[in-house]
Amino acid sequence: MFLSSFDRSRKGSEYLMSQQESFSDLIYDEQMHLAERELSCFIAAVAQLYGPEQARLSEMDWLDEADPMDTPHFSTERDWRAVTIAASARLASRLALSLTRPHVLVSNC
Repeated sequence: MFLSSFDRSRKGSEYLMSQQESFSDLIYDEQMHLAERELSCFIAAVAQLYGPEQARLSEMDWLDEADPMDTPHFSTERDWRAVTIAASARLASRLALSLTRPHVLVSNC
């Protein structure tokens, strides 16, 4: 049985669409892997140097900085190192602030 030219065109479009979706999935998977690795290394370093509390806060900072990266744009590359640098700047500000601000003890009495 012969396919009409419309059917052949439609099947070709579906094939191309499937290839593009597969390519997009591969890019997404690769970017997720890179982001997870970058975040993991950053948090491990912060935890080792400044403790678990700063690591937890820095993780939230990193995720906040990464949030705008989730918006779709034409590039397939994301600069996860820039996210880490921005989160590091937040960490540095937080640490500097804790050094300059006198510790105030709060009492429940």
